[in-house]
Amino acid sequence: MRFTASNPPNRKATGEQAPQSQLLQTSQPANLRKIKGVKGVYSSKTIKGSSKFLHQYCSLLTRRKKVTFLRDLASISRLQSLGRAGLMSLAECISAASMSSLTYSDELNSEARLWTNVLSGASRMGSPETLTSNEKGEFLGSLRFLIENCKQHFNPKYRLRVCERILEAADSVICAHELPLEILLHFVSSLPHELTDVGGHLRDKVHKWLLGCGKEHCASNCSNSGMQLVQSLCNFPTRFCRDDSFLNSLCYDDGDLVAWRSESERWAKVLLLLNNEEQLAPVFMFIEAVGGNINRQDRQQDSVPTKFLLLLLSLVQELQMLQRKTNHGLPEKLHGANSSVTSLVQKFACAFHVILHELVSFTAFSCYMFWSHVVVEDTRLSGSVTGKLGGPSQRRLSSPLTTSVLQAITSIRAVSSISSWCSLSRKDDNFSIAFKFLWDFFNKVVSTPLGNSETVAEIHFATYEALSSILKALVPIFSASTVNLIRQVNVALLPMEEDKPLLDSLVLSFLMHINHLLEIGVLARTRVAVLLNWKWLCLESLLLIPHHALKNGVNLGCSRSFFSDAAIRCVFDDLVGSLENAGEDSILPMLRSVRTVLDLLTSGGIYVSSCHGVDLQMMWQLVHSSRIVHSSFKKRRVAPIAALLSSVIHPDVFRDEGMHLADNAAGPLKWFCEKIIEEGAKSPRTIRLAALHLSGLWLLHPQSIKHYIKELKTLTLYGSVAFDEDFEAELTENDDVRAEVSLLAKSPDPEMTEAFINTELYARVSIAVLFCKLGDQGKIAALGGEFDTSLVVVESGKLFLLELLHSVVIDNDLSKELYKKYSAIHRRKVRVWQMLCVVSRFIDQDIVQQVTESLHISLCRNNLPGVRQYMETFAIHLYLKFPALVGGHLIRIFHDYEMRTQLLWRNILMEELMQALSSYVFIAANVILHAKEALRPRHLAELLPPIVPFLTSHHHTLRGFTQLLVYQVLSQMLPALGSGCAESITLERKCFHDLRSYLASNPDCVRLRASMEGYLDRFNPEKSVTPVGIFSNRIEDLEFECVPMSLMEQVISFLDDARDGLRCSMEKDVITMKNESLMSATDANYVNPSAITSKEVLSFPYDTLSVDFQKKFTYLKEIGAISLNHEKHNPLQEMDNEDELLIRMLRSRVKSLEQLKANRQQIIVVASLIDRIPNLAGLARTCEVFKATGLAIADASVLHDNQFQLISVTAEKWIPILEVPVYSMKSFLEKKKLDGFSILGLEQTTNSIKLDKYDFPQRTQGIVEGSTVYDPVTHTLTSAHLQASFTAATTISSSSLPHSLLGTNKQERFSQCKPLNSRREVCPVSKPQRFSCRQPRSMVEPMLS
Repeated sequence: MRFTASNPPNRKATGEQAPQSQLLQTSQPANLRKIKGVKGVYSSKTIKGSSKFLHQYCSLLTRRKKVTFLRDLASISRLQSLGRAGLMSLAECISAASMSSLTYSDELNSEARLWTNVLSGASRMGSPETLTSNEKGEFLGSLRFLIENCKQHFNPKYRLRVCERILEAADSVICAHELPLEILLHFVSSLPHELTDVGGHLRDKVHKWLLGCGKEHCASNCSNSGMQLVQSLCNFPTRFCRDDSFLNSLCYDDGDLVAWRSESERWAKVLLLLNNEEQLAPVFMFIEAVGGNINRQDRQQDSVPTKFLLLLLSLVQELQMLQRKTNHGLPEKLHGANSSVTSLVQKFACAFHVILHELVSFTAFSCYMFWSHVVVEDTRLSGSVTGKLGGPSQRRLSSPLTTSVLQAITSIRAVSSISSWCSLSRKDDNFSIAFKFLWDFFNKVVSTPLGNSETVAEIHFATYEALSSILKALVPIFSASTVNLIRQVNVALLPMEEDKPLLDSLVLSFLMHINHLLEIGVLARTRVAVLLNWKWLCLESLLLIPHHALKNGVNLGCSRSFFSDAAIRCVFDDLVGSLENAGEDSILPMLRSVRTVLDLLTSGGIYVSSCHGVDLQMMWQLVHSSRIVHSSFKKRRVAPIAALLSSVIHPDVFRDEGMHLADNAAGPLKWFCEKIIEEGAKSPRTIRLAALHLSGLWLLHPQSIKHYIKELKTLTLYGSVAFDEDFEAELTENDDVRAEVSLLAKSPDPEMTEAFINTELYARVSIAVLFCKLGDQGKIAALGGEFDTSLVVVESGKLFLLELLHSVVIDNDLSKELYKKYSAIHRRKVRVWQMLCVVSRFIDQDIVQQVTESLHISLCRNNLPGVRQYMETFAIHLYLKFPALVGGHLIRIFHDYEMRTQLLWRNILMEELMQALSSYVFIAANVILHAKEALRPRHLAELLPPIVPFLTSHHHTLRGFTQLLVYQVLSQMLPALGSGCAESITLERKCFHDLRSYLASNPDCVRLRASMEGYLDRFNPEKSVTPVGIFSNRIEDLEFECVPMSLMEQVISFLDDARDGLRCSMEKDVITMKNESLMSATDANYVNPSAITSKEVLSFPYDTLSVDFQKKFTYLKEIGAISLNHEKHNPLQEMDNEDELLIRMLRSRVKSLEQLKANRQQIIVVASLIDRIPNLAGLARTCEVFKATGLAIADASVLHDNQFQLISVTAEKWIPILEVPVYSMKSFLEKKKLDGFSILGLEQTTNSIKLDKYDFPQRTQGIVEGSTVYDPVTHTLTSAHLQASFTAATTISSSSLPHSLLGTNKQERFSQCKPLNSRREVCPVSKPQRFSCRQPRSMVEPMLS
């Protein structure tokens, strides 16, 4: 879309709304079909055109109008819901429009001047207008909304593209230093972390924009304005802590804390983007100054310490993220960034170390209110707490107490986070003081006596909230010094039991104290649910201490352990007993704790003294509770499902045979797997994760496979939703999800897992990979002398193979022969035969006969080529593995002619027999081609002679298929055969040589081979039975179970195309022959009837009619017309004068039209009230038979309906059909009445005239009444002003036929009707009775006779 000076745009048409309208049109799905996001393609021709137009449009606007327009453009996403393609389109257009620039000079060309005058009118070229802060903020707010929208799409490349375009728009229009700091922090923090962290694709661009971009739209001091932003960021902590808005209110609550934390996190993210120690020097000074004086803060400003601690927590959180990024490894070009991050971390660690002692003192003072033993009475709570029905649970404390509790919790979090983080980089006594204080806090929490009031219970509740933060920070850095601190706590808790395991006292005291708090019953129900969450989080951290101790090299000595068996079983009972009623937030820590308990019990006494392991009773309790909690999941979140699988189906428990089969019945793990897979049919992500975990466990413990044959079959046949974006989102966004999925059993093939984990194919792919790896594992075990392991693997594979073969022969669905392509049955057949190809490696001598019989039964059944190709692959692998079957079974099939008769006798169609023979020909050819070198001559001599006769088969598909395969065999095998023969050429050799030459040079055979594109050359029988060979044919647009197009389908497609081409060629030949016979006739008395008949047909007056339909031919009349035309016009005598011939042909057509029109009866059938397609088609046939003048219907589009065309049999092409809607009937009837037509209503009334007794006028309009229900339009025909228009009402008189053509309702329709012509005696018309019928054409004929 481009206007030029010669074609200026209309001002009204090109207002500021025009580009928005065009963009809205661009965002429609019809214009975005080419945007698929495949391989990074996110654009289309429409988007490029719109971007170019908006770029030119905005180049002619002033800066203010441009920003206003861009703001309105970005707000489209607020007004209209945009999908993936629409959002990308909007981002591209905004970026293109924002990057346009207006040059304010006198050198603008005439086209630009014309654009400016037309578009802006009053605006004139001059200096750019200054934007206000509100205008900049609104524009950046609209861009931030787009960024938030793109986070709903979890493709990282897509996110990068959208955010990159939005950042380009912001960079092109606004300087960062011109924005208020709060708006800038909101915008930058909305960018995804993975794009702005160290190594992120947008980090450098954001950094450059923040420090000054130097663009034309910026101020002259833009390059130096970056220091202003740095100064604002460094001054933010002081302004944030000294905020005067809270001076009048000394109390704050959780809502205020959340708002402050969000603000501090935004500041920390932008601050660390600068990554410059010198620029951040004021921040370090602020931390040391405020932190060193935190104990001497003015009591009138209670929020200052809390805000300061929130700033420290945000900085530690961002620094931890930076460290994780750098520790995971960066590219070589970012090694400098790695060193700068390390230096920055050291600077902050030093600053935190300086103030840590003061922080501990302040925290001790803040926590004094937890155990001050001051009696606190319950106070009346505000209505905002007691009257709240939904949302997050609120603390049921007075405002001053809430403020004190929040300050204590925040200080605990700050001390624990800072001390644990800093201790990783340096060692000091300050950290020992902090750790001692934190473990003493644990001791006080579990030993402080409980009260009976709600306020005291709420205070204890807060202590457990703080304790969860302490344990989360301290457990990962567990060290030898921590062991001494815990022993001191144990002495304080149980002074008389020093020899007990290290953690028994901590865990049992913790459980006893918190369970007592829950049992008191003074807490509100919502608060109990939150307290339970803190309980399980604390317990999870305590149970993880042995794991981190071992990881950090802490050794308790040979005689000491972490837990006793009794303590662990007590914890297990508490977990399992609470699992059934677990809340949604508590499920994940509870399941993690269960997994840790099972780890401890199966560790063999390393962590647990006198350990008795896991028994059946414990597992039965666990699986029953786990199934209940799984069924109660309202949302199938990935993390809880993965945690459930890894905790219940524990790898160390799975190896126990008694867990799968107990007392000749299903064991607990077998029972649980059945239920999970059964319920997985309703949850795609459950069955995918179950397949991932179980396939890894089955590979580790192949002896357990024999118990899970049914489950393996279910996973093989499973198929569901192709893409689950939420699954991908959780894997991308959630750290807990990634951690839990990583703890599942390792996949046998990580590459296949990564490619298919989020597709409906994954369950089947995982089982295929499992048995492929098992086969390799069995071979390795056999070569290494581990025959027991090899035997277990082979027996497992054989059991699964026989189960699948039994299903394809017996199962109602899998053995069905009549099914639709792409149907559910088709999919199930493909899935089972794909798996059979994979497990074909497990065929052994003892089952080969059974396998061969089942395969032959399946090949003789009718199946689509997509299924049959896997049967053929399976058979090829079978015959190559057992060469003796070639002579014992395959050759007999070709020679068993009685078998073919028997198959036909058993109602197996000839087409099915040809399919089976084609399959066996394909099998035989590939056995010859891919057999071992020593066996090829024998297979060639045995299999080629019985194949050759099929080259002359009457069945074209089998014949073409055989020609293709025989040529492939001869082209590869004949030279090798000739090298070993005598010098004299035998008859057989000469025959095969000539046959190969014929197949090589025959044009049809050459075209057939060319259309196959080397299919046979690429076929590899070994690779085709591996998961990579089966599931690698993934095409994004045309994907059906990874099924490639088979050779048979290609042959059939080629033959169909050839037949279509032959038909077209024959039709062209017929036309050419007719034309040549017309031009080459020399006898003046000779008439070519076919040619003249063709002229007569083509002379029909309708210009748009096709001649390719059924023709009506009356022998005597047509012959008479031919003779008449021949007498008047003899075009063969004037062959030299082509112009005269054309004129005479046109005259002949006009005369034929006039004769056809003159022969029509002067009657028009008005069927506008009829809406049933079969009845309209019947009327069309009747009108065509009786040569009516015309047929009026309400909607002409019905002529293209398939049902109408099937019944009318081209009758609509031989009569004039008019479109007269119901609302136009009145005008149409009145017009025709003025033309001399009489109006006749055909309906059965009380006194209507019988149709066969009625004397028809010369010109008649017949109205057929057909509406089955009352409606206002039909009622119009009965109104007074139209009743007088009816000349008469008639009915069909017949004892065996209903009185109405189309009606079913017996209500009367027409009221009394007076005739227009008083000379004609017409009886009054009353409402008719209508009957339901579908009458043949003969019933309607009397109406028009």
